[in-house]
Amino acid sequence: MYAADDIRSKLAPPAQSNPADPSLPVKPAQYLEFLELEPNEVTERGSRTWHVRSTNAVLSFTEAKAGDVFRRADQPDEYTVLSYSESAPMRIVAKGDEHVVAEPAFAVVPPGASTVEVLEDGVLVRLFSANADDLRTAALNADAYADPDLRVAPLRPGPDPQGGFRLRVYPLADAPISPDRFGRIFRTTNLMVNFVPEETGPRDATKLSPHFHDDFEQLSFGVKGRFTHHVRYPWGPDSTLWRDDEHRDVGTPSVCIIPPPTVHTSQGSGTHQQLLDIFAPPREDFAEAGWVLNADDYPAE
Repeated sequence: MYAADDIRSKLAPPAQSNPADPSLPVKPAQYLEFLELEPNEVTERGSRTWHVRSTNAVLSFTEAKAGDVFRRADQPDEYTVLSYSESAPMRIVAKGDEHVVAEPAFAVVPPGASTVEVLEDGVLVRLFSANADDLRTAALNADAYADPDLRVAPLRPGPDPQGGFRLRVYPLADAPISPDRFGRIFRTTNLMVNFVPEETGPRDATKLSPHFHDDFEQLSFGVKGRFTHHVRYPWGPDSTLWRDDEHRDVGTPSVCIIPPPTVHTSQGSGTHQQLLDIFAPPREDFAEAGWVLNADDYPAE
């Protein structure tokens, strides 16, 4: 699927124990530009939050105001806070631990009660599994999953983290970009995020990376710049369900939800852009390649 000079060409072929029936319908890709949509929640201070979902995850994007506190009273599993250069500094409190995050980082918040206090105006991004019933059902695109995508593998949590569930913060500065691995990848028991390197110009149109996934969705979350998402749908036996190729140009913040088994690639089209890729459940091939930066805390099965 990848060119020989793409490090992903070294990945082991994915195992698929139960291949999908080719007659199963393929879901359409979704292109959601947050600021073009009405928010789910607006606080008294003026923070605005949008929730969007995939089969197994919920992404919450907030334009946050200083002093607002975002609480989870009885969170059923871990969730993450994704901090990048435009994120607000924040104080996270959970299970008796407290951590101020004021730099790009991947933070894992344990199950149970927790708070995220925003210390200055800025962006707050939280990522939950679909086990968060209240957020999943509130998602702006919830209707897209009225009929489940039978091609997507179910959410299956991995082993508990080493040392138990607790607040963990992984600064990106501790994980510089390396040519020996793909991006900067972190995981929890049931979520995975890749902080793809920022691009300082349009992506080379002769070096794209069209590929497909047999049984999981990819959320391509654009946080800076502009992107063109290219999606090609497979042909099944029912020609009335065939779709044309899509080449959708979107601004940011936005998310493209890419269903299996479409061929896809995302092309930065602005002068500076950043993309985060999200997978639920975590990708086994990335873990087996040794690319997961917090694998000591979250070993593969």
